[in-house]
Amino acid sequence: MIQALDLFYYAIIILAILALLAMVRLYLGPTLPDRVVAADAINTLTVAVMLLLGVVYKELIFIDVAIVYALLSFVSTLYIAKYVGGEL
Repeated sequence: MIQALDLFYYAIIILAILALLAMVRLYLGPTLPDRVVAADAINTLTVAVMLLLGVVYKELIFIDVAIVYALLSFVSTLYIAKYVGGEL
């Protein structure tokens, strides 16, 4: 019988695989916007993994770090999008 904790571990593994696939898109992406979207997807998946680890280990520090990382990721994505759009 699968326990709830095992499901969290499976979810973390799936998110890590998706992050690896996004890294492939980041490396191979034909255009710069494709690479920006791949980097943003990696950041989002990283935040999701941190949140799941916070639940699994029952540590609030993971959630605090995930919130700060998400805010920094959002700001950097906006800055990069502005740069790619040529408005800087």
